[in-house]
Amino acid sequence: MSERPDRRTPPSAAKRPAWRRPGSPGATPPAGGQSSGPQSAPAAPTPPNHRSVIDSAVYRDGRRVASPATLADTFRQLREEPDGMAWIGLHRPTETELHSLAAEFNLHELAVEDALEAHQRPKLERYGDTLFVVLRAARYLDAQEEVEFGELHVFVGPDFLITVRHGGAPDLSSVRRRMEGTPELLSLGPEAALYAILDAVVDGYAPVVEGVQTDIDEIETEVFRGDPAVSRRIYELSREMVEFQRATRPLVGMLHGLMAGFAKYGTDEELQRYLRDVADHVTHTSERVDGFRQALTEILTVNATLVSQQQNAEMRALAEAGFEQNEEIKKISSWAAILFAPTLVGTIYGMNFDSMPELSWSFGYPFAVGLMGVVCVSLYVVFKRRDWL
Repeated sequence: MSERPDRRTPPSAAKRPAWRRPGSPGATPPAGGQSSGPQSAPAAPTPPNHRSVIDSAVYRDGRRVASPATLADTFRQLREEPDGMAWIGLHRPTETELHSLAAEFNLHELAVEDALEAHQRPKLERYGDTLFVVLRAARYLDAQEEVEFGELHVFVGPDFLITVRHGGAPDLSSVRRRMEGTPELLSLGPEAALYAILDAVVDGYAPVVEGVQTDIDEIETEVFRGDPAVSRRIYELSREMVEFQRATRPLVGMLHGLMAGFAKYGTDEELQRYLRDVADHVTHTSERVDGFRQALTEILTVNATLVSQQQNAEMRALAEAGFEQNEEIKKISSWAAILFAPTLVGTIYGMNFDSMPELSWSFGYPFAVGLMGVVCVSLYVVFKRRDWL
């Protein structure tokens, strides 16, 4: 392996153009580059016909001078361009491909292991003259109304930039096209491409923030409408916000760490301005995500309160219905007891036994009728005093 050239000194400020953010008036229209679109999730196995190298190019003075088809051709072309820069875009590369890159560019084995396994938290680490950056991109899926996260690993060296993407986001093709449309900026070196990638990742958070805000507004409506399925939606969105917070919060410290090394590593002044702008956007997004988590927590509390109130109202209605039913049962039971007394007396004297002494008694009938009346009146008075009637 040939010795890698030293980090190039950035050109003077007079050559630096104004770099417009994507979507701003006058921005360079897209034209070719790294392909994107829906990809497999990070944990999915690599298909046999999967093409890992999405785009590989060698640049000199910010302009593409070669588009090698293989990594070996890229290494050879870069050796032939002492002042060149290689930008290699990979999507879920194999272990062999990453090890060949590590051998050519002297990448640290720990960083290579992280890039191969993925599922890393956002971080920034420096191994000698190589910077290793892990980013979590996000995009909002309108059809499913959910947030999809992707993972991006970036190796930045004196004359190379390697991106290892896991998942469908972010769209690095637009970043490459925009940088190729401003060769004066790309001529500042791999750091310029890194800041463009950071900017694209952070800009990709904006549609997610808007989509989540819409979801929260809809959830608030569903909560007060009493939708029984809203609790599950709150829980799922809360989990997504936890992941979103894990993606955005570390970026704030990472960007401030980069800004702290401006003087030490001689970062170009124009790039410093871009990085500060990206840091402002990250801080704003992180604050919005924190606000979303707090709002969802409050909404969940309100929903629990409303559900509890509804349950209490239903229990109270059931209790009132049970009380009314109990009152009716008491009335029915009271009249049944009153009517049972004369029925019992009449039944006894209606058995027609010859040896009953009261049958020959001249006052037997008035006595039986009087007994039935006394018992009925007595029971009526007792039940009336107890408010059963």
